[in-house]
Amino acid sequence: MIKAVLFDMDGLLIDSEPIWQEVETKVFSTVGINLTEEMCKETMGFRLDEMVAHWYNFKPWSNSKNAIKEIESNILDELVKKILCDAKPMPGVLESIRFFEEKNIPMAIASSSPLMVIEAVVKRFNLNEKFQLLHSAESEKYGKPHPAVYINTAHKLNVLPQESLAFEDSFNGLLSAKSARMKTVAIPDKKEFNNERFSIADFKLKSLLNFKEEHWNALNNIN
Repeated sequence: MIKAVLFDMDGLLIDSEPIWQEVETKVFSTVGINLTEEMCKETMGFRLDEMVAHWYNFKPWSNSKNAIKEIESNILDELVKKILCDAKPMPGVLESIRFFEEKNIPMAIASSSPLMVIEAVVKRFNLNEKFQLLHSAESEKYGKPHPAVYINTAHKLNVLPQESLAFEDSFNGLLSAKSARMKTVAIPDKKEFNNERFSIADFKLKSLLNFKEEHWNALNNIN
């Protein structure tokens, strides 16, 4: 029996890829790294510090650790501002939350994004009262695809990981949830929908809007 539902955030609750790409491109250009759309996709699902470290290793812009932290801080500030002004929920977000709320199922966000960004999204969409927990992989030793963020989110909700359902849009996130032994629903980007890697999910849907009672019942019958 599923006792808790965990949502990824970027690309699932919010169409954040364009926001991340705009901010990353802007900030990294200040240190001489001109990111393309394809380059930005390389780090989708990474924690902020992991993403910055990735591009620092690609083309170091300073010998100072403070310079690396400064880039992280600049990206975070720009992201929060953009989200609070412009962010819109993905189709089906409010309907899905209502679905589980009516069943009295505790809900949490388990995201690679910094907690400040998660809190900005929740504030922007007026969802403060809907989630019992907001948990960021920034507080874990390893980010996704490591399962720590999902395992510890479940534990903080006082449920076992195998009693939890995770919704994910990225393959790294899906691997994280599967490694935590959770039941999973994948909502890949339309460009990735036919990617065979997502077949490891219990269900693969085109939108949160497509999640219905029949999926819920089937997931609860999976051992």
